[in-house]
Amino acid sequence: MRVLIALTYYRPHYSGLTIYAERLAHALVQRGHAVTVLTSRYSPDLPQREVTDGVEIVRLPVSLRISKGVLMPAMLYKAWELVRKSDVVHLHLPQLDAAYLALVGRALRRPVVLTYHCDLRLPVGWIHSLANQVSHVANHVAARAAHLVVTNTRDYAEHSPFLKRYLRKIRIVQPPVELPPVSRLDLDEFKRKYGIQPGQRVIGMAARLASEKGVEYLVQALPRVMEKFPLARVLFVGQYQDVFGEQAYAQMLAPRIAALGEHWHFLGVIPPLEFAAFMHVAEVTVLPSLNSTESFGMVQVESMICGTPVVAADLPGVRQPVLTTGMGELFPCGDASALAEAIIALLGQPEKYRRDANAIIKRFSPETVAEAYEGLFQELHAPVSKPEAEEGQASSA
Repeated sequence: MRVLIALTYYRPHYSGLTIYAERLAHALVQRGHAVTVLTSRYSPDLPQREVTDGVEIVRLPVSLRISKGVLMPAMLYKAWELVRKSDVVHLHLPQLDAAYLALVGRALRRPVVLTYHCDLRLPVGWIHSLANQVSHVANHVAARAAHLVVTNTRDYAEHSPFLKRYLRKIRIVQPPVELPPVSRLDLDEFKRKYGIQPGQRVIGMAARLASEKGVEYLVQALPRVMEKFPLARVLFVGQYQDVFGEQAYAQMLAPRIAALGEHWHFLGVIPPLEFAAFMHVAEVTVLPSLNSTESFGMVQVESMICGTPVVAADLPGVRQPVLTTGMGELFPCGDASALAEAIIALLGQPEKYRRDANAIIKRFSPETVAEAYEGLFQELHAPVSKPEAEEGQASSA
């Protein structure tokens, strides 16, 4: 099957959405499908077209940026060319071009599957407000045109103001998660590089330094954790400098984090092998997100497949990895005291939260996820080959 995957940013851009799309694209290729990714050439250093691990990547030039969105005039004709060559169109939202691509898919009688990753909330300002409104309209046009809408959990769909309007079309496919295997030498090198000493209790967090991630609650919780475990130390992995729209937030946190001294260490964005070692070395990881811009948190599963339990905010979708595996604790969103007590509980009784990592690995493997998508594509492909069947499918979705 010829699959067209469309999203605004693709690798080497780094985000949960791009990682999801990349893992899925590669897994579909391994299952024998021809995959083309249509995306933006957000940096002039990137090639307009290339093939990576069997995935053809087509990048369109960007003429204008509106907040995190981009305008690509070439999309007007390139969409028709690539959709016509495809058997199925797979859109990843948020994406400004999704509405147009979905309508082109409909016009050319191709199945359109839309994966909704999370709600979009941009910083305050008239440009961001305009981008939010345009994206909101585009998302609804795309969802109405799509034959199926995929999301990570029913929990998130039922609580999302956007998704609950399309519950009849919703299909649940959990995200693809994988990490490279690590050796004892890899773990020892990671500990040496970042100065991790015997007896330290390592608390991990992997995210951007952004207000919706709730980093301040971990900052507030750490002194209480240190009362119980004086050698507790946070390792923060991810972009923490010059995060788009988050400069004021970083400035607000800077003196509070500085006051923690050696108990808080920013690692920045690290290579995949180091990231896997980080997940093994941490005794607990924390996901204190604050709102629906976090719909699941793949980082939780990355932690769990390394045997490391999680403390997560009790948010729709975000709470599901802990609830379904039992490998962690939930805490009320924005409650630093409860977060501290949950961390203390995990550090005090780690054996209570141990589970079969192999079962979690299999459940979330890219191969498993690609097989689920393949089933959706095959389900839709035959009926929509005729206009009347297409309309019947749309009305029953």
